[in-house]
Amino acid sequence: MSQKQIVPFGDPILRKVAKPVEQVTPKIIKLLDDMAATLYADEGRAGLAAPQVGFLKRVVVMDCGDGLIELINPEILEMSGEQVGPEACLSFPGYAGNVKRAKYVKVKSLNRQGKPFILEGEDFLARCIQHEVDHLDGILFVDHVQDKWLFHEKTKRKLDLLEVIKLTNQGI
Repeated sequence: MSQKQIVPFGDPILRKVAKPVEQVTPKIIKLLDDMAATLYADEGRAGLAAPQVGFLKRVVVMDCGDGLIELINPEILEMSGEQVGPEACLSFPGYAGNVKRAKYVKVKSLNRQGKPFILEGEDFLARCIQHEVDHLDGILFVDHVQDKWLFHEKTKRKLDLLEVIKLTNQGI
């Protein structure tokens, strides 16, 4: 396993739609392993999608507190309820914003053996699933921010969403 570089906000790959995995190959298994190593290298984070490490494949790794979850070609089947809460992203380091998501999600996916399975999640896991599946469709959490401002996680300073996007695109 090797840690991958996180693609920063502003990189065009984050706005592209990832391609389905045709077959679970050793290359896809290595991608899963490398993504897990990358996720765990950044303590306190919950999920990572393949486009965030430069691969346009429908692959996600998550750990919302109960161990590693791997999703290949995830497809959301059901969503219900509503929750609003803070959300952040490894591609947008240091910033978070309030995002509305479904409270419950049911997703169909493949595991690393290529076998289909169903995953159901509520609350934080549901939020995580939606956030990472959005990445596979070129959608970012900033597209869902409710208040049109973000806050910096360390300083708690509020910043206008457009200003944050401008600063981030300048590499700040």
